[in-house]
Amino acid sequence: MRRSGTADLPLHGGRVPAWLANRMAALGGAIVEAVVWHYGRGEFLARLSDPWWFQAFGCVLGMDWHSSGVTTSVLGALKRSLNPLSRDLGIYICGGRGGRARRTPDELNAAAEANGLDGASLVRASRLVARVDNNAVQDGFQIYLHVFALTADGEWAVIQQGMNPELGMARRYHWLSRGLRSFVEEPHAAVVGENQGLIINLTHRKAEDARNILPQMCREPPRTILREAARIIMPSRHDVRAEDVDLARLGAVLATAHDHGVNDFASLLLCPGLGPRTLRALVLISEVIHGTRSRFADPARFSFAHGGKDGHPFRVPLDVYDTSIRVLRDAVAKARLGRTDKMAAVRVLDRIARSAEAHCRFDVDFDGLTMTEKAASNTKSQSIPQAGERQLELRL
Repeated sequence: MRRSGTADLPLHGGRVPAWLANRMAALGGAIVEAVVWHYGRGEFLARLSDPWWFQAFGCVLGMDWHSSGVTTSVLGALKRSLNPLSRDLGIYICGGRGGRARRTPDELNAAAEANGLDGASLVRASRLVARVDNNAVQDGFQIYLHVFALTADGEWAVIQQGMNPELGMARRYHWLSRGLRSFVEEPHAAVVGENQGLIINLTHRKAEDARNILPQMCREPPRTILREAARIIMPSRHDVRAEDVDLARLGAVLATAHDHGVNDFASLLLCPGLGPRTLRALVLISEVIHGTRSRFADPARFSFAHGGKDGHPFRVPLDVYDTSIRVLRDAVAKARLGRTDKMAAVRVLDRIARSAEAHCRFDVDFDGLTMTEKAASNTKSQSIPQAGERQLELRL
């Protein structure tokens, strides 16, 4: 078994407010439906197992661009939006944190029974993945969240998160069933990170084979190991800075939003008043749906779609967010009926931005852009609710 990647994130407290939680579920579900419609359920799992894509996805949904809360909130939003559609979509989100993680076997067995799958095998896979991350390698991060995403075809991806209060960090682990050979043959080929005095404690009956493999890994050049893993280490600061973003790619997105036929797209999408801010958000959403893995090396860039919960890089503009949800939901709904023009229009946005990036150079005034967006999102019509707003935690 090969782990797809890990991500280290600063521990952040707090809850997701109701106004954002509802929108995260709506937009997240629509994005997943679009990915499945274009590329299939297996591709969605592959993306879910990629820590770079997952982080960019969380940023597009308006979560803090780097905190541990991205994991719990995004997975909570997906469980809330996808499970009611599981019979039609063929995707099941099982598990969660704490007591909900302990209910994973029951949820997997129910999904397996509904689709003629081997429930016992799925439950075994869930338990093995949990033990590998929590017991086989003791890296100081205690697993507290276990989410098992399953398709009706029997493919699966697992996302787990561990906590290290002393370091003030959380670590997210991604797994994918595709290419599965064995849970003990090079099970940690994708563990890449700073040396924190790891204590290896292999408990499986074939531990001797794994112990023979681990020293070989240690002798491998770092580049060899890095090819087997994707890893993100996020800074403890909250703000988004120019060094966190690929400015050339951000510039291409801005140029697309301002200079490439906004009115034509508005007409095609039947969304009157579609302006540059919403179009920019749709460009970044389109990239989350259609982008290749190399496009997500700077996940902070995707926070320029809808801002962030705590105001970084700017407060969430509700009118932009709601228009994004409306456009994408409408596109997905019409695609189900065989009318694919809107889905095609959303995809064209990604292609135009890539073309602009490849053929032009853009100077981005990052600080000026951030200040402008902060000012625009602080106006009365675009600011997030404040006084008396009910708080809602996306529970897993």
